[in-house]
Amino acid sequence: MTIATWTGIRPGSSALNSTVATLVPSPTPDGRRGGQNADMTSLRDAHVIITGGSEGIGRATAAAAIARGARVSLIARRTDALRAAATELGPSCDWATADVADRDAVGGAVSELVERSGPCDVMVANAGYALPGRFWELPPDEFRTEMEVNYLGAVHAVAAVIDGMRQRRRGHLCFVSSTAGLLGVYGYTAYSPTKFALRGLAEALRSEVAPDRIRVSVVYPPDTDTPGFALENEVKPPETAAISATVKPVQADRVAAAIVRGIERNRITITADPLTATLARGAGLLGPVLRRTMDRQVRSAQTVL
Repeated sequence: MTIATWTGIRPGSSALNSTVATLVPSPTPDGRRGGQNADMTSLRDAHVIITGGSEGIGRATAAAAIARGARVSLIARRTDALRAAATELGPSCDWATADVADRDAVGGAVSELVERSGPCDVMVANAGYALPGRFWELPPDEFRTEMEVNYLGAVHAVAAVIDGMRQRRRGHLCFVSSTAGLLGVYGYTAYSPTKFALRGLAEALRSEVAPDRIRVSVVYPPDTDTPGFALENEVKPPETAAISATVKPVQADRVAAAIVRGIERNRITITADPLTATLARGAGLLGPVLRRTMDRQVRSAQTVL
């Protein structure tokens, strides 16, 4: 979901340009923006491990990383989907099965991949899912399950590689959050907290691993055209659908390109569109405005019902 959905501000409008100019720092003479490290990271010959890599953003990120010369390893639950993805991506792609909610399974999968393809240089903690629904309508266990997959799954992925990165004094940890990790959204009471948690983890971890020259990034994709998003659309409450209905989802390739570019440029915050970038840099200022707008959209949808 994007700011245009919530505020009605058209992309390219003077109002949006003014907001972006206020909240997004202008490039410095060397082309960098605030929160971006000066040094660059090459993905050529790097070993990139991606959880949730069999489809959607993970699979697209694998393709983008391979195009930059990386060796890529995918981790996901379904053997058939992993095998199909690896076949399509070619000889630079390896894979191993694991449920990211199982710490031991993730550790075993990473060990297997490292043995075959070398130490992990970049970990992209991408695995996750959402089951939209009103708080009181969701199964009680759903909150625990989404936290185990979306948040603890990332913790387990990092735990499997961080010792090696610290010993080598290099590496990059990339967490895939969501626009719903910047602003809570109606119908995502189970999902949004898991994505907010990733942001907090990344910010705290960044300080801890900085002396070891390990970089940390957080990605905030907007609505993205993936198989998982299609499943969400089948069960979204009408109010949730109304909030996002005015904006066309971005393609996974676009998000993947932003991820790879952000990793190479050591960006702390990675976004795939200027509207989400504005929210990421100015959520504290924009939050009240966006919440009021969403409340109006929810009331309008409920009136129709």
